[in-house]
Amino acid sequence: MGALVAVLNKKGENVAGAAVVMIEALESNGPKAYGIASPTTIKIEESLEALNKLRMEAPIALGYLFSKILPRDEPQPLKLKDATMVFDGRIYPVDAEKPDVEIAAKELEQNPEQASTVFLKKTNGDFAFAIAKPEAIVAARDIIGVRPLYYGENADFAALASEHKALWSIGIRETRSFPPGCVSVVGIHGFKFTVAKRIVHSKPKQVTMQTAAHELRTLLEHSVKERVSGLKEVTVAFSGGLDSSIIAYLTKKTGADATLIHVSLENEPEVEFARQAAEGLKMSLHICQYVEHDVQKAIPKVIHIIEEADPVKVSIGVPMYWTAEKTAEMGCKVMLAGQGADELFGGYRRYLDGYLEGSKEKVQTTIYNDITGIHESNLERDFKICNHFNVELRLPYAAHNMAKLAISLPLELKMERTDNTLRKLVLRQVARDLGLPQPIVERPKRAIQYTTGANKAIKKLAKQEGASTNEYLRKIFQATFGDFEQPRSCNL
Repeated sequence: MGALVAVLNKKGENVAGAAVVMIEALESNGPKAYGIASPTTIKIEESLEALNKLRMEAPIALGYLFSKILPRDEPQPLKLKDATMVFDGRIYPVDAEKPDVEIAAKELEQNPEQASTVFLKKTNGDFAFAIAKPEAIVAARDIIGVRPLYYGENADFAALASEHKALWSIGIRETRSFPPGCVSVVGIHGFKFTVAKRIVHSKPKQVTMQTAAHELRTLLEHSVKERVSGLKEVTVAFSGGLDSSIIAYLTKKTGADATLIHVSLENEPEVEFARQAAEGLKMSLHICQYVEHDVQKAIPKVIHIIEEADPVKVSIGVPMYWTAEKTAEMGCKVMLAGQGADELFGGYRRYLDGYLEGSKEKVQTTIYNDITGIHESNLERDFKICNHFNVELRLPYAAHNMAKLAISLPLELKMERTDNTLRKLVLRQVARDLGLPQPIVERPKRAIQYTTGANKAIKKLAKQEGASTNEYLRKIFQATFGDFEQPRSCNL
């Protein structure tokens, strides 16, 4: 696990120095190795100082910042037959012996452009990768986009990286999120994208609640099992609500040693509910409480990691930061979380508001757009925060087969057309079928930024500065990154 960079000089000049600059810009917390490669040569060192002393001449270069999560993880880049490769991710089901990069390399050894498309179509996993050929870079990202990957270009460079700041470091001002499910061939004329596999906006099928719940339960059990296979211990980001409770319960069923972590500011009422939920699940719970000053200290760190000043993302990012920090302190390398359930199964209030207004088709389109855009709205933020602490975030709801099922379900299985509906009805039926305690099954959704008190604290801090929340966070962003603009979306 780590972070990758890939860069091509459009004028055919040496780009190794730029690749090292990009690696230096990446977030790191105790990396084990630094790697750089041309299309023909690989160098791996234990320090940035050693990497800086290397001499490499090439118009195309890859880089990788490596931190070990699993015993089988190995430093990168990796040599292919006529190219080199960096692969950041996991392939499911997990192979207990081979590093994921070796599994991918076997599939991508011959004809990387064509092989990458086939790989995306058939491979289940969370990943992003780049291959350096003598004349081009081939890059791709999994269909959901769990692992961050960004791209951009200027007059000199076309480049990709796991973080915006790596691109900013070589003067690429406009950066975009690499579209999930796509392959790009990067040459002197820039990026050429091809869609390999995408989530299809299909017409909902008619199915009973019990049938849908049974299918969803089967998928969830399999997804959780894949993500904890071979692990002795994991943590679960735990609110005590429906989404995280199902993940926690299914993790416990696999036999893994799962510890629940609940974070919030002091005197927040949700703490007691989380305690009761953990007792109902008969699982170990760590409660970590903070004060307003802790929020103030965390905000600049979170903005530096997530590379945005969006108030919603920061207010969610702060409790995620604390949760990942606690996981790292416990010596645990993998954390599970329930992100994705609200988009998949209609958890947000705005979906219900649209339904009450009478536009079922519009709500279904909104849900589809939110699912296909979840990498930018949620996943990239949370993965980068966990990666900062050398903790690998795994998300059982964020799987292609889960998204495919969710889009096929009629809106009536997600919410009733009444103002007081609980929403995520089919997921609640799964919880009921699993035998989860009734208070968890019937618990109304409350967003993490509100239940933890983070949103309220940020607003208070902004007010003390005589600024709006947007102004307050933007000022911190500018103090961190200067006049670089926040990234834009990529729509293919």
